[in-house]
Amino acid sequence: MRSISISKLAIIAAVCLIPLAASADVLKIVVDDTIHPFVAEHIGRAIQEAQRLHADALLIELKTPGGLETSMEEIVNKILSSPVPVIVYVTPQGSAASSAGFYILESADIAAMTPGTSTGAAHPVREDGVTMDPVLKEKWENYAAALLRSYTGKRGRNVEVAESAVRQSKSFSADQALEQHLIEYIAKDEVDLMNQLEGKMITRFDGSKSVLHVAGKRAVFYEMSLRERILSWLMDPKLALFLLTLGMMALYAEFNHPGAVVPGVIGGIAVLVAIFALQYLPVRYMALGLILAAFVLFALEAKIHSHGALTIGGMVVLVLGSMLLVDGPIPEMRVDLLTAVSIAVPFGLITVFLMSVAMRARRNKVVTGIQGMIGAIGIARSPLVPAGKVFLQGELWDAIAPGTVAAGQPVVVRSVENLTLHVEPAPEPASAASTAH
Repeated sequence: MRSISISKLAIIAAVCLIPLAASADVLKIVVDDTIHPFVAEHIGRAIQEAQRLHADALLIELKTPGGLETSMEEIVNKILSSPVPVIVYVTPQGSAASSAGFYILESADIAAMTPGTSTGAAHPVREDGVTMDPVLKEKWENYAAALLRSYTGKRGRNVEVAESAVRQSKSFSADQALEQHLIEYIAKDEVDLMNQLEGKMITRFDGSKSVLHVAGKRAVFYEMSLRERILSWLMDPKLALFLLTLGMMALYAEFNHPGAVVPGVIGGIAVLVAIFALQYLPVRYMALGLILAAFVLFALEAKIHSHGALTIGGMVVLVLGSMLLVDGPIPEMRVDLLTAVSIAVPFGLITVFLMSVAMRARRNKVVTGIQGMIGAIGIARSPLVPAGKVFLQGELWDAIAPGTVAAGQPVVVRSVENLTLHVEPAPEPASAASTAH
């Protein structure tokens, strides 16, 4: 009887769970950043997770000023080959999917925007910021336009209008994008978008058909991993510059004070992290030379004392090197003048101060140990004929003088040998000598 009851309960539970198993969720991620390798990695992992969960769709809420072309192409390829339908939704109101964001928007199975958003301005720019000659510029434009045509047409969108965003840097509001068939939907929020998509049949990039059932489905937010968040944070060129200059200053402090340990550890970590970040950014290596030259000028100021001329020169060179260090395709991936000055001036002054302290310490006379006793003044406690006792620095010492020295007479130490002081009578002060005269 008990076994029958358990069997019935198992059957009832299975029947109840069948609708839940058949009802997948919508996986959702938010991209509110420049387009770089770790955003591409996050989107790739989200597509894999959506496939593992058998999600009905992957929703990408997009807000970006653009980014690196290589990362953008990687994202586009992942979206085009995704086994799960991908919806790219430009939101919230007032945001934009510009430059690389436009390519990503157009690659989606469903492209949608919030009222008051914009997209476009997808003209290619070299990642190192170098001005292209006309022939190279034309080749680059042709490549970018061909890339966009390769999938925009298959998505059923307006190829000619999309290409104008590349060749003429055109931008489009949400209404213009819908009117000119660059997107399929305008939705005020996520719920509105899901309701509009319910029951719609879409054609995937491989030609297969799929019907969306997303209305009322739970949107499962898929966060970046801790590793991706940290690395995305390090992709800020301003932070990379700060870490580089901080590390160089700390290493110099360790170099001048061996054994301090803490500056060396902090400086080493900061420089290594900065180098790691810079390898993912478009870097001009000549700018690194300018930054190193700035620290050389700071060092010369501490040694030569040019009344600030070398310090000012070093700051100017450091500002130039900072601004040219990372010159990405969009302003958000460059170091602006205000940031460069804010970093260069304080670091320049601090570096000169530390170097000056180090130089003065090296010039100062040694005041400890045997070397610190040379030139010190002591008092003869017994007659030196020529050997005797001298009171110096709170202790009695054996001493030898070149001639007789009376007890109580001041003596000056000329050398120390086997803990025996070699002394001479201390010269009388100038004022006392003139009075005696």
